[in-house]
Amino acid sequence: MAHKLPDLPYDYSALEPAISGEIMELHHSKHHNTYVMKLNEALEKYAEAQNNNDVSAMIALQGAINFNGGGHINHSIFWTNLAPQSQGGGEPPSGALADQITKVFGSFEGLKETFSAKTALIQGSGWGWLAYCKASKSIVFKACANQDPLEASTGLIPLLGVDVWEHAYYLQYKNVRPDYLKAIWSIVNWKNIEDRYSKAII
Repeated sequence: MAHKLPDLPYDYSALEPAISGEIMELHHSKHHNTYVMKLNEALEKYAEAQNNNDVSAMIALQGAINFNGGGHINHSIFWTNLAPQSQGGGEPPSGALADQITKVFGSFEGLKETFSAKTALIQGSGWGWLAYCKASKSIVFKACANQDPLEASTGLIPLLGVDVWEHAYYLQYKNVRPDYLKAIWSIVNWKNIEDRYSKAII
């Protein structure tokens, strides 16, 4: 079964002014779509290598599967982590997740400050994640390079991911990554993240 580009739950322009419609259209229809197409190509080649019992070819394809598969996974989460303000974007978390945020980061503002500061420092391309660690039964921050998928590479369960590849913000924020990270909090969909948290702690 080939992987498909997921539809966005809002219009490309719905996240303005935090993220421009032009960025969203390019990011979703071009960048994410390319990850999906290349993932499907790599998986087809992997299936062929399996049929031929070609272990060397299967190993050689791992990089393409990790990169493009990670890009597909990460972006599929990212789109749902965001919402227009008319649909609750930017409204602060509540309930058990809010309590956990206060316990770990001191306050909601403490989470935003820590997350933004650490994500801004990611060298080159990557993602900042708020994640759940089953071992410690706690939320944690984790940075991942490139398109490394969080759960597959660290065992942590993704709750909130913020893309800091330049294609996610450069047309609007140029090289000032901290401005993008400051703006994105106004459209974070905490209802989605609360749902992910409630499923993670089971």
